[in-house]
Amino acid sequence: MAKTQYYTATSIDGFIADKDNSLDWLFEVEDADNPFSAFFDKVGAFVMGATTYEWVLEHDALLDQPIKWADYYGDTPAWVFTHRDLPRIPGADLTFVQGDVRPVHAAMTTAAAGKNIWVVGGGELAGAFADAGLLDEIILGVAPVTLNGGAALLPRRMGSSRLRLGGVEQRGQFAYLTYEVGKPT
Repeated sequence: MAKTQYYTATSIDGFIADKDNSLDWLFEVEDADNPFSAFFDKVGAFVMGATTYEWVLEHDALLDQPIKWADYYGDTPAWVFTHRDLPRIPGADLTFVQGDVRPVHAAMTTAAAGKNIWVVGGGELAGAFADAGLLDEIILGVAPVTLNGGAALLPRRMGSSRLRLGGVEQRGQFAYLTYEVGKPT
């Protein structure tokens, strides 16, 4: 059965981006055994927030080199939650949306055609999916880094009654933790 998964890297102290909304800290960690390709092979649609989208645009110079998007994500459709106008990457299957995650999730489920949905980030967007009861799994690649501030992994309280540890794995310098997410009560 297809899942909606929040798959992200995090620092030990629970941040997915530093105080400048950068992920540069992540690329400083040796990551020879990264499971992302195997994960993404099972993804049929994905979603991100505006800050994540803007970082990817800038970091990878995607407006100047849009072929990089296709190299990373192929023709997998993506949704971007935003309240402002953002530039479109030429050739990318992008839908800009705002508001309630429920109708967007329904559209993504249809587009994913039986494959998984990936919630890229940020944490607030993943939290909105969790609040709506639409998040099935959280997969964390915990990096050996502390950031002392920045964008929180998941900026809301979710008690242990909703989270069940489903797996632990070491891959190089990363600890991968998988949690099954229960529905809100």
